[in-house]
Amino acid sequence: MIQAIATLLIFQLAGEVLARLAALAAGTLTAVVSALAIAHAMGGSSETLASLAPKSATAPVAMGIAEQIGGLPSLTAGLVILTGILGAVFATPLLGAFGLRDPQATGFALGLTSHGIGTARALQLDEVAGAFAATALALTGLATALLAPPR
Repeated sequence: MIQAIATLLIFQLAGEVLARLAALAAGTLTAVVSALAIAHAMGGSSETLASLAPKSATAPVAMGIAEQIGGLPSLTAGLVILTGILGAVFATPLLGAFGLRDPQATGFALGLTSHGIGTARALQLDEVAGAFAATALALTGLATALLAPPR
C-alpha cells in the first residue's frame, strides 16, 4: 500500500516537473526567437541581435552572455530592465484575464518572463508564487546560457 502511494506521488511529481520544464523551454525559446526575429526584420545589426538575445535572463547573467556572444552588455542591461518592468506590470492582469490564478503557475510565469522584478512582484502576490518565480528566474538564466550561440 505504501509503495503504491509512493509510486503515485513520484509519477505526479514527475509530471509536474516535466510540465515546468516544458514551460521553461517554450518560454525561453519563444523569448529569444521572437526578439531576434523582430530585430532582424527591422534591420538590427549583429551586435544589436547579440545584445537582444539574452534579454529574458536576469541582468547579471544576460550581460555576461551578451559579452560572450559579441553584444553590448550595457544595451542588454537596459533591455532586461525594460522586459522586467513590462512583465511585472502587465503579466499579472493578463494572466488573470485568462483565468490563471494558481500561485505556482503565476509565479513561474513571472520569474520566467520578468526576472528579478517579476519575482519581486510575485512575492507581493503570494509566498508560493515568489518561490516559483525565483526557481523560474534561475532556470531561465541557465536555459538562456545554454541556448546562446557561441561566439
